[in-house]
Amino acid sequence: MIISSFPPFANENAEILILGTMPGATSLAKQEYYGFNQNAFWKIIYSIFAELPVPEVFAEKKMILRNNNIAVWDVLENCEREGSLDIHIKNHKENDFDTFFSEYPKIRKILFNGKESHKYFFRKYGQIDGLEYHIMPSTSPANTIPFDKKLEAWKAVLQ
Repeated sequence: MIISSFPPFANENAEILILGTMPGATSLAKQEYYGFNQNAFWKIIYSIFAELPVPEVFAEKKMILRNNNIAVWDVLENCEREGSLDIHIKNHKENDFDTFFSEYPKIRKILFNGKESHKYFFRKYGQIDGLEYHIMPSTSPANTIPFDKKLEAWKAVLQ
C-alpha cells in the first residue's frame, strides 16, 4: 500500500526539527503526528515542556511545539508499507528538505526519532553545514527501551 506523510508542522521561529520516518497506521488514520497512544513522543514532550497528562486535542499538542520553537516532519514523502514498522518500507521518496530549510532558516538542530529516519535522511542529503544532528531513541513502542531512559536522552538534547 502506498502511503504519504503529512505536511511539516513548523513556524518561522522553529529552531529544532524532529524527524520521524513515516507516520504509523494509527497516525495516518487520525491525521495526527504521533497519534498512536502507546508512542511516547507526546508524553516525552509534555514531561519536558509542560505537565502531564497529555491533552487529547491535537491542536493543543501542536501549541507546545510552537511555543518551544520545535518543528516536526518526516523524512519520507511517500512509500509502500504494510503496517507501521519502518523495516517494511519499500519504494520510498524523500521529502524536499532543500526547500524546507530555505523556508525555515532558523533551524539549527535536527533530532532523528530513531535510527531509520537518520538513515533515510543521510542517504539523500548527507551532512548539511550549520546543522547539529542527534539520533534519539525512537519513541515507538517497538523500541523497548524503558520510558525513563528515552525521556532522559530526549531531555538532554531538548533542554
